[in-house]
Amino acid sequence: MEVKSTYKFARISAKKARDVAREIQGLPVSAAIDALTFTPKKAAFLIGKTLKSAIANAENNFELDADDLYVKEAVIGEGPTFRRFKPRARGSAGAIRKRTSHIFITLAPKAEA
Repeated sequence: MEVKSTYKFARISAKKARDVAREIQGLPVSAAIDALTFTPKKAAFLIGKTLKSAIANAENNFELDADDLYVKEAVIGEGPTFRRFKPRARGSAGAIRKRTSHIFITLAPKAEA
């Protein structure tokens, strides 16, 4: 049985978050939390929140033991881009794209692996 958790509209670009997500794929849950705790990036904090939410979903909704879970996949999708404009030279405007992302984490018991 797979357990999923989603964090939508995270205020970080998908490109930056994917680097951190690749590090935890396939790891046991305890090792993934340790890796995220000691990774000094904003994406690690946001992915850690989503991972802890997935663990809570597994324990409370599906009555699974957290020690038997591993990160089956951690996917970062692109969310909508907020467009802002900054004044530039000679009366023009420069676009500033504030990118967002959607974080999807799937956990599965080790017995399925």
